[in-house]
Amino acid sequence: MPLPPMITIIDDDESVRLATESLVRSLGYGTTSFASAEAFLHSAQRGHTACVITDVQMPGMSGVELQAQLKAAGDTTPLIFITAFPEERIRRQVDAAGAFGFLAKPFDGNAMVACIDRALEAASAAR
Repeated sequence: MPLPPMITIIDDDESVRLATESLVRSLGYGTTSFASAEAFLHSAQRGHTACVITDVQMPGMSGVELQAQLKAAGDTTPLIFITAFPEERIRRQVDAAGAFGFLAKPFDGNAMVACIDRALEAASAAR
């Protein structure tokens, strides 16, 4: 039996990480989480994640910078962005770079599920 897709959650707010992990696990997916983009980039999980859900604004590297770094490295892992500060300029920037969602905190669970479904479908089609 194949393992369920692994979804990585990156957010400096522990309560958001835990709530998002709970939602993702309730869908039957595996989860792993990190408090920073840098921790994710330096982890073994980087090559084993089907989708990343990341905060936009974090200490150190932002989610936008993470997206740029992954893209520059040729990493096509789908990204979904969550933010407490939904600026249209940032939405346009991440969308233009291929984001699969840009959700304002607190986000609607159904909206997140739709973003995850689209991201995993695209990742599966790319293989």
